Amino acid sequence: MDNSRLLLRSGLTLAAAAALPAALAGPSAAASGISVSTTGSTVSVVTSACTQINSSWGTAALLTSSQANFAQGRQVALSGTTISQSAAWTGVNPGTYTVVVVCSSGITAGSQSVIVSASSSSRPTISATSTAAPSRGVMGGLGGAARDYGPLTLGIGAALVGAGVVATGWVLRRRSKPYRL
Repeated sequence: MDNSRLLLRSGLTLAAAAALPAALAGPSAAASGISVSTTGSTVSVVTSACTQINSSWGTAALLTSSQANFAQGRQVALSGTTISQSAAWTGVNPGTYTVVVVCSSGITAGSQSVIVSASSSSRPTISATSTAAPSRGVMGGLGGAARDYGPLTLGIGAALVGAGVVATGWVLRRRSKPYRL
């Protein structure tokens, strides 16, 4: 009875460990292939996902929250090399925008939201009240700091997780046996 219970527990643990790499690969596979940054009223985007077709890398569009599709945004042609392509918009008003990059092959390289704040030349105001709270919560996310590591790194990570699960099962199995002299 004890062996069957142990096998059931270790089987469930192995099933959970086997599902873990697939769950972790989901967000990584959907990670954006672009990096967006702001400096003052300038928004710039960089990607390496596009290839040159007919001397064109593709197009990037800056969309406001009221614009629904790529054609409605401020469009700029990508420029660059085979290693990196970029585009920039100047004179962007403060607000929340979405940057979308479409390669010349018609494939979307990625989209990412960006917040443009007021110009750095304006002085911040200091509130005298100690109970002031922000009107919106923290807008967390991957931003431009995320990197898609690819299937090799994910495979190595999955192998390490699997080795850890097997080692844990082995230790638990050894502990369940009575000590023999």
